[in-house]
Amino acid sequence: MEYSQPEDFLAGRDQVFSLPAVFYQLQSAMADPDKSFSDFGEIISHDPGLSARLLKVVNSSFFALTSKVDTVSHALTIIGLDQMVNLTMATAVIYQFRGIPNTLFNMESFWRHSIATGMAARTIGMVRDDGNVERLYLAGVLHDLGRLIIYMKEPGLARETLTESKETQSNLSQIEERKMGFDHAAVGGALLRHWEIPERLVNAVAYHHDPESAPKFNEEAAIIHTADYIVHDMSLAQTEEFSIPRLQKNTWDRIGVDPKKLAPKITQMSEQFDEAVRMFL
Repeated sequence: MEYSQPEDFLAGRDQVFSLPAVFYQLQSAMADPDKSFSDFGEIISHDPGLSARLLKVVNSSFFALTSKVDTVSHALTIIGLDQMVNLTMATAVIYQFRGIPNTLFNMESFWRHSIATGMAARTIGMVRDDGNVERLYLAGVLHDLGRLIIYMKEPGLARETLTESKETQSNLSQIEERKMGFDHAAVGGALLRHWEIPERLVNAVAYHHDPESAPKFNEEAAIIHTADYIVHDMSLAQTEEFSIPRLQKNTWDRIGVDPKKLAPKITQMSEQFDEAVRMFL
């Protein structure tokens, strides 16, 4: 099959490429001003496995709450609706794609890198005093999802690009651009658009290798770009990419963060990394 645009990779795998029903129920409920935290908690609680995973995250050092939270409704009152919805999606997507076989690349390494990038993006958001840092965490977790889509649809192509990246020590994204006319970031963005995810998240994923080209919301894309670079540079989570992405010029100015002030927070984040992996995987 010819893939002339990123959306072509989404054809024919509706079940795999669909989010759990609970997420769409949450989106629908968010449009209803009469819905309460109890209503949202009830929606999430219909999926006991998801509820348990969310409560595990909320009660971890990730949020550092002073007392234990026993219900999703209680968690909502503490961390807020938007934060919980983004956290729900991140948890659900990891769970949805967890069963992909390791025949081409190590799936645990893939998710470790994704979680680390989400944590780094969240840390940048906290230093910036952003209102919804879980949105940035979600974008970081999803930033390389397009690689999984390419692997699932065209394993031969995925193997070919990875092999060339290894043999030439070249950037994987650039090799994909040359072979397909677009890269895995664009495929990931197409999937999020298919899921009807807000455009700011779509662009953060689709342009995380080239935030300067983002038509809008390039600040979010620059944050994910920076988080991805930090995780690669620290070797916090190894991946099959054999060339560390370069940080675009003026990125620190674009995201409005002093790297010297960020550094100790990133160190603290890295100390929590293994716990986060155990929670989400």
